[in-house]
Amino acid sequence: MKNQYYISAHCSISDNIVHYNNEVVFEGMETDIPGFLLSVYQHLGVKYPKFYKMDNLAKLGWLAAEILLKDFDKEKYQPTDIGVVLTNASSSLDADKRYYDSMQEIASPALFVYTLPNIVIGEICIRHHFKGENAFYVFDRFNADFISRYVSVLLETEQLQACICGWVEMTATDYKAVLFLIEKDGVMPFKTENINKIYNPTQTLSEKEGF
Repeated sequence: MKNQYYISAHCSISDNIVHYNNEVVFEGMETDIPGFLLSVYQHLGVKYPKFYKMDNLAKLGWLAAEILLKDFDKEKYQPTDIGVVLTNASSSLDADKRYYDSMQEIASPALFVYTLPNIVIGEICIRHHFKGENAFYVFDRFNADFISRYVSVLLETEQLQACICGWVEMTATDYKAVLFLIEKDGVMPFKTENINKIYNPTQTLSEKEGF
């Protein structure tokens, strides 16, 4: 790659704590995942009725993007210049299981809508009016090198001018979202080592495989 790109902002949501650029911006006390996600939504003070219809994966990614982009000046770009590239390990398995369970009586169309992992990207793009390149990839574990290389190609070839990328994982018992805003100007270089430091500030990847 000829050019250097930068992490202009980053956000993480896990273990009932929300971080924005390494600072704790919210900490919840709920013991269940839906309750915690709702508390984050209420803390943000936004009014977006569609949030209540989303599955947990979409809620998690939507909330992370909402926090990530709180200081983002999207007016600098055209809607087609901003893309979203997300990854996880479980795809949409959480919603898949819930939909399967609903089929034992009456299959739920509301759950069926979320049985594709890229729906979370659609929810983010609808909210923020992004129309650029988007993709969702599934890996065994967080793959910072892939994210760095893939997003850099999109920027290098000028398919995008800015990109939201990272990890959004949801299971029945655990969750983690780590999103990065990548632009052509900034302070922190968009490199594999920096991505990994943000994703896992206190532990190695092997300590909690998949998360």
